[in-house]
Amino acid sequence: STPKPSSAASDVYKRQVFIQFQGQEAVVADVIEKAKKQFEAEGHRASSIKSIQVYLKPEEYAAYYVINQKHAGRVDLF
Repeated sequence: STPKPSSAASDVYKRQVFIQFQGQEAVVADVIEKAKKQFEAEGHRASSIKSIQVYLKPEEYAAYYVINQKHAGRVDLF
């Protein structure tokens, strides 16, 4: 039997993406989690999330998001 290749790059290494602006820093994954938590706090189920787009606006210290192509919101970036 032939060995199976790894199913995902995340099996090999951990990835983190940071945003830095004017002496402040945020982990992008944490910003996405903030958006998900806010969505849940508005009464939605996390399991209902099928897609999420996050737009980082460091000059506004904000991240804007759109969940499932219809629910929009804003969270603090830093």
